[in-house]
Amino acid sequence: VQLVESGGGLVQPGGSLRLSCAASGFTFSRYTMSWYRQGPGKARELVATISSAGSSTNYAGRFTISRDNAKNTVSLQMNSLKPEDTAVYYCNARTSSYDYWGQGTQVTVSS
Repeated sequence: VQLVESGGGLVQPGGSLRLSCAASGFTFSRYTMSWYRQGPGKARELVATISSAGSSTNYAGRFTISRDNAKNTVSLQMNSLKPEDTAVYYCNARTSSYDYWGQGTQVTVSS
């Protein structure tokens, strides 16, 4: 099983980034996919989730999660970024029986 995040980096406040997570080794379409983040000195928090059926919930209003079951990828479009969005962003795949995590990608919002 692999979840490989990409797309992080340094961006100025007000900018945008698109994170991607490439999944392999499991039946992607059956899993709920989520993005979490962990800022410096903070607990890991849920940012957005999308069910296997494609129903999404975004906990940060400026972010949008999407998935492509044909490509086994899940993405997070982040707009109007703020310094407080600085964190390591993690991709998560889960069912009632399994829970997988990626290694994370760093997003730094700074001028």
